[in-house]
Parts: sequence; C-alpha cells; structure tokens
Amino acid sequence: MAVQGEWLRRFDTPGPAPRPGAETPRLICFPHAGGAASAFLPLARALAPELDVLAVQYPGRQDRRHERPVDDLGRLADALTGPVTDQTGPYALFGHSMGALLAYEVARRLAERSLPGPAALILSGRGAPSAAPARYDRLRTDEDILRVVRLLGGTTPRVLEDPELRDMVMPALRADYRAIGGYVWRPGPPLDMPFTVLVADADPVVGVAEAKAWGELTTAATTTRVFEGGHFFLDARLPQVAEAVTTALGSAGVGPLAAAERR
Repeated sequence: MAVQGEWLRRFDTPGPAPRPGAETPRLICFPHAGGAASAFLPLARALAPELDVLAVQYPGRQDRRHERPVDDLGRLADALTGPVTDQTGPYALFGHSMGALLAYEVARRLAERSLPGPAALILSGRGAPSAAPARYDRLRTDEDILRVVRLLGGTTPRVLEDPELRDMVMPALRADYRAIGGYVWRPGPPLDMPFTVLVADADPVVGVAEAKAWGELTTAATTTRVFEGGHFFLDARLPQVAEAVTTALGSAGVGPLAAAERR
C-alpha cells in the first residue's frame, strides 16, 4: 500500500500499469465506521488496471494508528476536500456506510466552492440523510457500539471478544460513532452528478426505501442496485459490486465502458 499524501492510500494491484500519458479515472473510496483504507483492497484489485482506486485513511488506524481519531464528520469532510481536488483527471467518489455520508458531504463542499467535482457519486450501505437521525446512529456507550458492530457483522468476532484487540479498535469506533451521532444534515441545493446507490436486501440497519431516498438529493439520474446479503455485502458480492462501479462511471462518461463507447 502506497501513501498518497496524508489522507489517501493506493494499493499494489496485479496487471499492467496504465499506459504512459493515459488518463486513468480515479475512484476515491471512503470506509465505514471503524474501517480503514484496506477495506477497499479487494475492490481495488477487482477494478485494476482500468480504474485507479484510492482509499481514505482516517486518523487512528493502521499507519495512522498513533494519531487521534477525528470525531466530527464535518471536520473530516473539510479536511478531505483538499486532497480530493488535488487529484488530476476524472474521478468518482465511493462511500460505504459512514463513508457514504462523508463522500456526500465532500461533494457538497466541492460544489459550494465551485471546485471540480466528481463525475459520479456511489453511495453504499447507508440511507439518505434527513433532519431526523437514522437508526443506530446515536450510541451512548461502548456496549451499545459493540452491540451494533456485532449486528452489522463487519468485525471478526475474535477481535470483539479479545480484550486487548477490542481495546485497540475501540478508540476509532468511539470517534466514528460520535461523528455519525453528531452529524446534522442541513438542507441545501441538490448536487448535479449522477448517484448510484448500493444496498443489500438483508441489511439490518438500512432499508431499500431509505437508500432510494438519495435520489432526492441530486438533479441527475439515480440508479439503485439491490444485492443479496447484509450490511457488509461488498466483499461477498465483489464481482457484482465491481460491475456496478464500472457501469456507474461509464454512464457518467468516464471509465472503461465510456472509453469503449468512444472507440
């Protein structure tokens, strides 16, 4: 995994490198609560070399484990706006769960500042934000957080049962759930890029109707893809998710499908 500045990470992937001078579209990925950049390694490998996948590394995990986690989603979005716009060429944003909110808020900030925005927004495992908090967002104790983490199934059970391992992951989880619990959606102009919404049919915290409501926040087209599985369906349905990403970028005029159509 290569460091791309303070916030972004690029993975070593199999296959040929992009052609010199070729403008490879980038997919910038935002992990879930408690997650790290490596959560997107399987997707990066599935999409290489047609898409250049970068993943956000939040403070307080992996190579940033000695940093204090950020517990405010607005501050995270502010901090990430610069690194996103530092990228050249066409790009899209992909966020899963908490990362979907963060990707959306980064896109809003880019629009507000008239900066080059993403060609598409891919929002996974999260319902559209609203004035009322979503289910399971405001968790007051470690026990509440662990109960929801077990419900979602994204963390290896032995990590949660081993006191030493649990103590290692709890600071990031606490900060991320404080960030989610303190997030207040503010109404504003809709975005103008296409949305692709990914949701699982057995997700215990996100219903399909809640996911489809993202379409109210853009003036462009919204496509909703429903997958079999639970909250963490990305790896279990990797080929289908990779196809959905490729299709989303192709429909937005970037990526391998768009290039094939131009030829």
